[in-house]
Amino acid sequence: MPLSGSFRHSVWDPALIIAQIVAIQCIMYFFTGLLILLMHFLVGAHLSLDCVYKIEELNLKGVIGRTIIAIFLIIALLNAASIWFLVGRTKLCLDFSTTIHILHLLFCWHYSGFFPKTATWWITNILCVAITCVCAEFLCLRSEMKAIPIGSSLNLVLSWKNEVVLGFFNNNSYFAFTFLLALQWLLS
Repeated sequence: MPLSGSFRHSVWDPALIIAQIVAIQCIMYFFTGLLILLMHFLVGAHLSLDCVYKIEELNLKGVIGRTIIAIFLIIALLNAASIWFLVGRTKLCLDFSTTIHILHLLFCWHYSGFFPKTATWWITNILCVAITCVCAEFLCLRSEMKAIPIGSSLNLVLSWKNEVVLGFFNNNSYFAFTFLLALQWLLS
């Protein structure tokens, strides 16, 4: 099949899209579970699916509720990284960000037995969608805008390693510092 003058050829592949959504959702819940386990050891919270799916758990009243909000904000960054790694297309970031959070809404609705009505739940999830979308678009756009190197393969490998190592420490330390400040503010 010849390419029709476009840079990137895309084909409608529903199986791939569904597999990407399932993979991102699984990554999201896996790391949410790990962070809730960490929260259990640090704050003394109960280990239950209630921390993930129960609508009343997202509140600003106690340390546990604020910690769960902080966990969801951290998970938004991990969602962005998984969208960047698994999807890698800037124009699909909004679609995948909203899809995983709409699925989370449906899971919460089913688990709790009622539609979420609290402002804290909606603000937290809208912030998570925004953080996931903006960060995933930033990462994907940065990957898509890289110059295509022309030269020897040794120079290509060396420049790629330097860029990955230096870019990782420069960009992720800023995000980590920002979220540690936000976490400290939420827990205080």
